[in-house]
Amino acid sequence: MKGRTIILDHLGDVEAAALMVDGALDDLLIDTGDAPRVGTVYRAVADRPVKGQGGMFLKTPDGSAFLRQVKGLAPGQTLLVQVTGFAEEGKAIPVTQKLLFKSRYAIVTPEAPGLNVSRAIRDEAERDRLLEIAHDTMGDAEYGLILRSSCEGAAAEEVSEDIVTMLSLADAVLSDDATEMEVLAEGDGPHTLAWREWTTKAEVVTEPGGFEEHGVLDALDALRADRVSLGGGSSMYVEPTRALTAVDVNTGTDASLAAGIKANMSCARALPRALRLRGIGGQIVIDLAPMPKKDRRPFETALRAAFKSDDVETTLVGWTPLGHFELQRKRARMLLSEVIE
Repeated sequence: MKGRTIILDHLGDVEAAALMVDGALDDLLIDTGDAPRVGTVYRAVADRPVKGQGGMFLKTPDGSAFLRQVKGLAPGQTLLVQVTGFAEEGKAIPVTQKLLFKSRYAIVTPEAPGLNVSRAIRDEAERDRLLEIAHDTMGDAEYGLILRSSCEGAAAEEVSEDIVTMLSLADAVLSDDATEMEVLAEGDGPHTLAWREWTTKAEVVTEPGGFEEHGVLDALDALRADRVSLGGGSSMYVEPTRALTAVDVNTGTDASLAAGIKANMSCARALPRALRLRGIGGQIVIDLAPMPKKDRRPFETALRAAFKSDDVETTLVGWTPLGHFELQRKRARMLLSEVIE
């Protein structure tokens, strides 16, 4: 099946959303169960500092959280924080004090005043149109605003309504003056996230049973395996451990002189999707197929280009003395293996 299809369904009782592109599963969002969703806002209480790391453990209604780069914060103080990712078992929830109120078209930024339009929108007339909408809607609000790339070509009423919704949410959270630990705003679930983030034109399926009808369940079964085919007989194995995720690239049956670089370039193109669908973050080490050192730069270029379109923050760290390539990826999602049986 050609084209893009968004399927909103459930895995058992758990809300989930899938994005199929040309018949292949391209992205997957599954609700977090008991874990807090990314974007959840707490009124938290400072607990104890971590000497040498410049951080502070916090108390929240969902358990211990960890805040980095703390200055002037004393135990017992209350503060507003937002969940930025998922914690491994036994670790604290990662949070930040830089709150963002994010929707399909607008991001309200209380700590960063100013009106901005996504750099991805390059048409000057469109940028001027959007800035006019922003000025008219924001009025005298002291918050900052970013209009996302999805605003391009969107109706003025839709953009304005989105801004007003996020302004109202920001006002409700920031004007709350209670002092007890509390969840002030829940993060978005998979169906809302799909509407918010998958903005390219697509067919949307909402009827129950959509996952089975459109091949999502079969794709999930395939994701249980560590092996990812790279074509031409080559493959890579994506294997999470407690410390890091190891990616092993193999040339398979290809015995040509260019087998290594071909397999490695295929790995560069396929890796973002493989990590995204499995919910993998943290440290990632790639054990590449043998190739000359002169081919390292083309591999890095291909890898950087592949991750540029991925929505999970990923840092390309570089080469190790043993010739492995290292990445650091934000834990923006739960591991798929922890969500499905």
